Amino acid sequence: MRGDDQQSGQLFSYVNIEERVAADHPLCAIKGLVNEALEALDSEFAAIYASRMGRPSIAPERLLRAVLLQAIYPIRSERQLMERLEFDLLFRWFVGLSSDEPA
Repeated sequence: MRGDDQQSGQLFSYVNIEERVAADHPLCAIKGLVNEALEALDSEFAAIYASRMGRPSIAPERLLRAVLLQAIYPIRSERQLMERLEFDLLFRWFVGLSSDEPA
């Protein structure tokens, strides 16, 4: 029996990105190492960024993870990186974005 070709988007998403990423994917090991290194740099990030003035910035940890993806994969520009972050669940997971969060 042939299934229906339904093309309507859902209003709510209940996708857990952690369940979608294979446990043996190479980025899993890399993410663990990167998170350890970024935790060690937490106090330095806190000293660099203003605590009360200005609007909140994008977390430097997310920016560094995104740049690392750009170095690992053949992504030639920040524009291409943003496009991949918008549509690729693996990239979103690595950077720390939820499935509904804008890139």
